Amino acid sequence: MTDKILMKGNEAIAEAAIKAGCRFFFGYPITPQNELPAYMARRLPMEDGVFLQAESEVAAINMVYGAAGAGARVMTSSSSPGISLKQEGISYMAGSELPGVIVNIIRGGPGLGGIQPAQSDYLQATKGGGHGDYRLLVLAPQSVQEAVDLTTEAFELADKYRNPVMILGDGMIGQMMEPVEFGEEISPEDLPKKEWATVGNKDRKPNIINSLSLQAEKLEELNIRLQKKYEKMKEEEVRVETYKTEDADYAIVAFGSMARIALSAIERAREEGVKIGLIRPISLFPYPDQVVGKVAEQVKFMLTVEMSCGQMVEDVRLAANGRCPVYFYGRSGGVVPTSQEIYEKIMELVRGEKE
Repeated sequence: MTDKILMKGNEAIAEAAIKAGCRFFFGYPITPQNELPAYMARRLPMEDGVFLQAESEVAAINMVYGAAGAGARVMTSSSSPGISLKQEGISYMAGSELPGVIVNIIRGGPGLGGIQPAQSDYLQATKGGGHGDYRLLVLAPQSVQEAVDLTTEAFELADKYRNPVMILGDGMIGQMMEPVEFGEEISPEDLPKKEWATVGNKDRKPNIINSLSLQAEKLEELNIRLQKKYEKMKEEEVRVETYKTEDADYAIVAFGSMARIALSAIERAREEGVKIGLIRPISLFPYPDQVVGKVAEQVKFMLTVEMSCGQMVEDVRLAANGRCPVYFYGRSGGVVPTSQEIYEKIMELVRGEKE
């Protein structure tokens, strides 16, 4: 057992990436994730790695594309409007089937918004913020330790599926400090060889990586192959945690930081005899539709709690598929719902259901 270290979320994600074999980072500063590239700037040279602050977010994501194409484990990070600027490059990576990890520490929007935490990039992340029929694997940590664990997993999944993976956190995850422990460090030399990468062609035909196809039939073939890959993700990569749903009459659905806050409200409601449980999606794509649907069969209502005006609630309603009412409570613009507010909303809905 390794000793735990007290670390800020942004820095812990960076260290987890290095231990996962990442030796290339390209980014551009934006609050509230600046500690992540700052940490990479300090640590990567110690590991014979490359840190580069690009001239823009657009340049950064295209550098990620290049490093991924050469077979490297590579990462970038940003926050909300910075991720918006990266969307074209992200879609290029998905279309070219290139692995890479993208960290979004969400801040309030729209536009430049503010620097306070939010979850209002859910739709951008899970539905594809760029163009075309592509998807990202999206993982949402609720703690600094889970951010560490999911970062390690993100690199493995990116290589497994040759697809970009996004870690979707928020300003609280990035800025809070918690004790964490790391697994064994992976040397880049010990990673599986990527035979498809553009690493020289002395003894074989050159590999070509491209997201442009001028023949409609060829592009359709690519899209069909990508869709089969996304279906495999849905079959094999769903991650979800449930809490006290076995006997629940009601359920809250929340992800990331909001799930932790909602848990306090659930415990208080339970003390007053209200049988309510929690569904916490960890993978936002693929979404845990089956788990949500199964719980929806037994409960009288579901309440989705988010730091947004209501985005994940659409997926909850689709998964519930009319089996129970689905309500929403959220705050926006960087305002964080409190456990008291969530508790009051629970009790209001329970009273309404009984009347």
